Amino acid sequence: MAVKKMKISIEDRIEKLSQLANSNDVIANELFEKHKVFRGLRDNNGVGVVTGLTEISEINAFRKDEEGNRIPIEGELFYRGVNIYELVSGYKKERRYGFEETAYLLLCGKLPTEKELEEFNELLLINRDLPDSFVRDVILKAPPKDMMNALSRCILTLYSYDANADDTTIKNVFKQTLQLIALTPIIAVYSYQAYKHYHERKNLVIRYPKPELSIAENILYMLKGTGKYTKEQAYMLDICLILHAEHGGGNNSTFTTHVVTSSGTDTYSAISASLGSLKGPKHGGANIKVVQMFEDIKNNLTDFSDEAICDYLAKLLDKEAFDNSGLIYGMGHAIYSLSDPRANILHSCVKEYVDKGQCKDEEDDKDYVLYEKIAELGPKVILNRRKLFKDLSVNVDYYSGFLYKLLRIPEELFTPIFAIARMAGWTAHRLEELTNKGKIIRPAYIAVAERQEYVDIKDRK
Repeated sequence: MAVKKMKISIEDRIEKLSQLANSNDVIANELFEKHKVFRGLRDNNGVGVVTGLTEISEINAFRKDEEGNRIPIEGELFYRGVNIYELVSGYKKERRYGFEETAYLLLCGKLPTEKELEEFNELLLINRDLPDSFVRDVILKAPPKDMMNALSRCILTLYSYDANADDTTIKNVFKQTLQLIALTPIIAVYSYQAYKHYHERKNLVIRYPKPELSIAENILYMLKGTGKYTKEQAYMLDICLILHAEHGGGNNSTFTTHVVTSSGTDTYSAISASLGSLKGPKHGGANIKVVQMFEDIKNNLTDFSDEAICDYLAKLLDKEAFDNSGLIYGMGHAIYSLSDPRANILHSCVKEYVDKGQCKDEEDDKDYVLYEKIAELGPKVILNRRKLFKDLSVNVDYYSGFLYKLLRIPEELFTPIFAIARMAGWTAHRLEELTNKGKIIRPAYIAVAERQEYVDIKDRK
């Protein structure tokens, strides 16, 4: 077919076609109501549509009274039946790192003995080496500006280095799981260093992880070097990893893991799909938005009184400030109502860090005061202006972004750290899906387009 010379520019032609596609893809809200289709798989009360069963974690935000009414409660999160508050409290009491143990709990269904944990850590250590020349041939070549894309590319490429990549037996997938949990922190940090070198002309520094360090410690060591972080900072990062490791089968990225796994595909493809989901600002990318929103508030306000802050928060809701999304990032959650237990734990960590005088910059102390103010005022402003079906509180993203900022972790790594942690949850859910040998997940869509007749091309207008 001969290509005729275009009379309008390529960009203009694409714009025209995209507008045509957009206009024909709009589905009226009343059709969703007519067919009883719940957008986002959440009903009119905000309750998730049940699509499966899991033993890996449990989330509670309501209880039912004798009449069956839903009563809001303080948020609860359990990993394999263990309360998240008790899990974190146990690690803090014993002053030890807990992410690796949490990964064992999620994958194996029980808390490990000292010997079992030691053997598990040895397996992670064995799997901590990237394939020969992987850094040179993959990570350092054409590094993308977004670290989530870098992670996805690298994990997909690991398929080529695995002689049994398509073997979906539980033993082989567990082997791949150990490798992914061990390698994701290294890939993330190395990808960031490559990005800084090629896109910002900074020195390229590649530090090999140290076998004696935990995953949290190694992230900070590979990023900063020896003596550039404290034990307290490493413990705080470890708690972040624990809290982000898992959050039920219904969150977007974990549900993606189940959906893609159910097709019978390989581990690397399934996890890459989950990474693509987590990248989105409505999911794992929200903590970056929180930090950027706060910078916008600081840049646009000279008066930090309650009244001035509330006025600015109202502008955010009215799409007149920041990114014009109509959102106050870090506020509210699809499930939790009165509180997000992960946010509560991170808040206590941040408060303890600030109260102990660990902040080295006076600006951090000022930021903490502002965070506390907005945590109090934000839900009130939202509830005053919008009709919601439940109470509202800050979520885990509200404090995780600020905590990473305190640790001087670059924004580019905020979401990859989420992915490093969630790798334990994703792989646990992949194993659960494979173990139960379920059907391919294929929900139904109702077609609502009007029928049209075929018209010969010469007669079309």
